[in-house]
Amino acid sequence: QIQRALRSLSVPLERLHIMKGHMVEDMCRGLSQQTHRQAKVQMLPTYICSTPNGTEQGNFLVVELCQNQVRTVLVTLYGDGNMSPSMVYKTFELPEGITHGTGEALFDFIAQCVSQFLAQTIQSDPSKSEERLPLGFVFPFTCQQTQLDKAELLSWSKGFSCNDVVGKDVVELLQSAINKQKMGANGTGQANGTTGNSWLPSWRRKSSEFTPGQLCQVDVVAVMNDTVGTMMTCSTEGRPCEVAMVADKGSNCCFMAEAYLVERADEASGRMCVNTEWGCFGDDGTLNDIITPYDECVDVESSNPGEKRFEKMVGTLYLGEIVRHALIGLTAEKAVFTGTDIGVLREKGAFTMQNILDIINNEEGTTEVKRILEALGLQPSERDCGRVQQICRAVVGRAATLHATGLAAILSYMCQTRDMETLMVNVGMDGELYKGYPRFQEILLSVSRLLSPECMATLLPSRDGSGRGAAMVTAVALRLAALRRDVNEVLAPLRLSRADLEKVQALMREEMERGLGKETHDTASVRMLPTYVCHTPDGTERGDFLALDLGGTNFRVLVVRVTEEGITMASEIYVIPVAIMQGTGEALFDHIIDCIIDFQMKQSLMAHMLPLGFTFSFPCQQLGLDKALLLTWTKGFSASGCVGQDVVQLLREAASRKQHSGMQVVALVNDTVGTMMACGYDDPKCEIGLIVGTGTNACYMEEMKNVGTVEGDQGRMCINMEWGAFGDNGCLDHIFTHFDQVVDQSTINPGKQRFEKLISGMYLGEIVRQILMVMTEKQLLFQGKLSSKLQTKNIFQTKFLSTIEVSNGLALRQIQAILNELEIDASFEDSVLLREVCQTVSLRAAQLCAAGLAAVVEKIRESRGLDQLSITIGVDGTLYKLHPCFSTNLQKTLKDLAPNCNVSFMLSEDGSGKGAALVAAVATRTDDAMEE
Repeated sequence: QIQRALRSLSVPLERLHIMKGHMVEDMCRGLSQQTHRQAKVQMLPTYICSTPNGTEQGNFLVVELCQNQVRTVLVTLYGDGNMSPSMVYKTFELPEGITHGTGEALFDFIAQCVSQFLAQTIQSDPSKSEERLPLGFVFPFTCQQTQLDKAELLSWSKGFSCNDVVGKDVVELLQSAINKQKMGANGTGQANGTTGNSWLPSWRRKSSEFTPGQLCQVDVVAVMNDTVGTMMTCSTEGRPCEVAMVADKGSNCCFMAEAYLVERADEASGRMCVNTEWGCFGDDGTLNDIITPYDECVDVESSNPGEKRFEKMVGTLYLGEIVRHALIGLTAEKAVFTGTDIGVLREKGAFTMQNILDIINNEEGTTEVKRILEALGLQPSERDCGRVQQICRAVVGRAATLHATGLAAILSYMCQTRDMETLMVNVGMDGELYKGYPRFQEILLSVSRLLSPECMATLLPSRDGSGRGAAMVTAVALRLAALRRDVNEVLAPLRLSRADLEKVQALMREEMERGLGKETHDTASVRMLPTYVCHTPDGTERGDFLALDLGGTNFRVLVVRVTEEGITMASEIYVIPVAIMQGTGEALFDHIIDCIIDFQMKQSLMAHMLPLGFTFSFPCQQLGLDKALLLTWTKGFSASGCVGQDVVQLLREAASRKQHSGMQVVALVNDTVGTMMACGYDDPKCEIGLIVGTGTNACYMEEMKNVGTVEGDQGRMCINMEWGAFGDNGCLDHIFTHFDQVVDQSTINPGKQRFEKLISGMYLGEIVRQILMVMTEKQLLFQGKLSSKLQTKNIFQTKFLSTIEVSNGLALRQIQAILNELEIDASFEDSVLLREVCQTVSLRAAQLCAAGLAAVVEKIRESRGLDQLSITIGVDGTLYKLHPCFSTNLQKTLKDLAPNCNVSFMLSEDGSGKGAALVAAVATRTDDAMEE
């Protein structure tokens, strides 16, 4: 019988693995917005998103509601790494019956304890009377938190059952009681409106030793349970602690989860402490196969049968009862206490946790065990003493093993969600079982390591209970609030209101009108250049078309075949040697023609004269579809005899010199127009082109009657806006921040392309770097330490923004990698703040781009006399395509600014190649139509 009982209290390793898996599954359910109501492991968000960093300082008041006491603590932190906080305590015994009375009486009593404690503290240090004291409230019951200082009680436990509290905000109840105590104190020190005061402590029934004016203002700024307080207590002295376990009368665990996984909270960045409330694990029956008859008896006799099944197997409130029922069962089977009276064991609570600890911690035979059992009124034999000791060890050993299984589930979950091969983490520990059972730590570590070999936990004993931790939560909350104010002050100029964006939209519209006007064109910052592209594809284009894409040291030659089945392309990349880039114009264009001939021969295209679209990505003044004067070379080119010349004619002359008749240059386009045309082939409604990459630009189909710089009023023409220069006349100075000005002055063209410098990929990384340097100087980042690399111009690449803003916790590891590359020693908080800076800069860029587009689509709608416009924008550029949030933010803002326009976006495929060929195709189609 004894062996059977011991086996029932022993859980095999394979069953522990299954239990661990079930707990992880239930944790995931608890975190999900959709399934949390079905979860037994409730995974409650605590809104604690940071652990101490050692800079916290000031006075912090803590009130801790314990099993039989109210504990008050005043903690003074000195910003010294929290190595030596000053702490003053006072404990008040709970009056008899108050735990089953009214909620008002309970909270009034807590407030009165605070008053007396502060009165005594202020007497010893009058300077504190002028302070506003922040208070952290340790409330060890299951609550639903919606803010750090807002928590509704879900259910009482641990023998409490005060009425009118469940479903209410316990912070509000405490704050109201404190305010009532301060405002209502009179000459006798009694709070107004308090009735039934026979339970008041004697100090409240005597004459008051203080007056209300002596009390400082107390503000409840944080509420937490004892488990969270333990984690924060153990997060001091330079040891970050991300998990805490309390093995006490109840049992619970909390840990720092990736915030984006905590779906019930609105926090997407960083981490948040989650209170697992794992005591209810198994209430759905998943633990039924390991629940013993003794557990069943304990459950039936409890105040909440069928609930908190896990806690009833591991909490010290229940372990004595499990032993008691085991001994009753074994006595009935005549395995112990044969022929003796065990009436004492039939009394609930007769066998306590302290009895168990005294029995199992005795290493000197059974003499001490016999004494303990006899003190309980039993008459044990030598054999009885040994068997009772075995049962006690089995019950406590099982509790330690089940705690280890729960810990293993949490550690594996943390390791997996952080995408780590191995996890090393500190675990804060507290509670009667942890402190009273010497082997608890050994079992916890060995079993959790067996179940989660990829995780290494170091146990940190909690000092000063959870009171010190509550002070740390409060201190961190105030530090973060101050940090938030300072960060907001730095970033405020970059955060644009709707009114700001509407003003940008209106200014863009004004500059567009100026650029289109014949008289005002020369003074407009938005040039609105005619492209002489008057039609978009209509789907009837057919044939083979060449495209030449010249924009750097490499250039492409393409053939685009347009058939009824669609478009196919072939292309080849050719290199332009530096000597030719910087030689004569004749040599440059001769080299280009040689490459075109080589390509046409390889593609067997020499027999026909093919129309060619020429993408030429250098500043030009376009005078016709196939006529454009080069204004200046850029990108390392300096070929002589080209500036001021028609580049199409230079290409034709080179073809003539090479006696090549297999091509006819019919159109010169830029990449923005090519983007619109490439998308226009697939969507006839595409009449806008947008580039958001290294640079930015837009084009659109304008009514000819509005184009004052070109003769004729019929039809439409694509206008190349060249909107990167928007604001060069000073009209955007009101949104230019200090950071933008510094970046602008460091470029090769200060005061030019100012709109582009707010939006495009070439500049966003540098804007972020400037912000990071200012924040570091203000001690808001990186502990105020600037690395030499961060002071290097352009070291912070725009591609970093795309990596950093990925909306999941794994990106935080990549942020650390980026910061390591920049030789920056960053905390987890620094990584979260860096992400916010990047988000702010990229959001502004997307919003400004949307404001520009809003001006364009609204102008098109009004010009066409439409109430509602449906139109498509063809888009290209790495920032739009690769940044995780840019496109979404742009589209959302555009919809808000132009509600009468239904705008679709289409990603362009090869605007500078395919698009140029389609310009040639459309030009050929329209020429053929005119000839007919």
